[in-house]
Amino acid sequence: MMKKLSVLLALVMLFSLCMAGCGGGDAPEAGDTSLDDIKAKGQLILGLDDSFPPMGFKDENGNIVGFDIDVAEAVCEILGVELVLQPIDWNSKEMELNTGNIDCIWNGMSVSPERAEAMSLSIPYMDNHMALVVLPDSGIASVADMAGKTLAVQTGSTAEEALEAPEGAELKAAVASVNGFADNLTALLDLETGASDAVLIDDVVANYLITTSGKDMVVLSDFLYAENYAIGFRKADVALTDAVNEAMRELKANGKLAEIATEWFGSDTTVVE
Repeated sequence: MMKKLSVLLALVMLFSLCMAGCGGGDAPEAGDTSLDDIKAKGQLILGLDDSFPPMGFKDENGNIVGFDIDVAEAVCEILGVELVLQPIDWNSKEMELNTGNIDCIWNGMSVSPERAEAMSLSIPYMDNHMALVVLPDSGIASVADMAGKTLAVQTGSTAEEALEAPEGAELKAAVASVNGFADNLTALLDLETGASDAVLIDDVVANYLITTSGKDMVVLSDFLYAENYAIGFRKADVALTDAVNEAMRELKANGKLAEIATEWFGSDTTVVE
């Protein structure tokens, strides 16, 4: 019996040595190298919907500009890397992130339970409300007035997700149909032509578009819910998330974040803590 036990122990030791020195078994975890990887390549690739003013959009010269772009530039300066802007299909943003085509989603992205589960999210940096935009003579003053009406939303947005959330149940039950569009600008155009009766949209975006374009539209005060904007990273990229958070806090402390916000919104609308 003792002889058999000795042979068994010898085999176990031999197997262990082979596993350690012959390349077998699972390799030890290398740890989170997300921040080091970004610094090594010298770039942070930012994915965005480039038709989402004032957060990120193309100006009259075709350059991508916006509040988020200015903040990202300042963050990248602190991290010592170049900012690279990569327009994406917003409906495929998680796939773009997880396949490595982009390093983050930074474009007025609202926090939701689904996104918190799928990504590593930064600290919130701005408040927003999910609100209805209507024409002034529409007779629509609240969610209840949407009974039998047509609603426009951006496909893949939290506005679309809101209809499936408890806060959006009343609106979903009231409307006769929902029209999906690739971006908010097209959804607002659909409202302007009368094809849709209202657009469910971020009020940050709606107020900016209405103010700068002079469109005769109204953002209802009867909003569905309040939410925050945050930056999305791959779930495992905690080191990169933490570094961006610290950079955002530094920009808040030195006044740069307030300066950028005032330039775009007239006052410091950020909520970084």
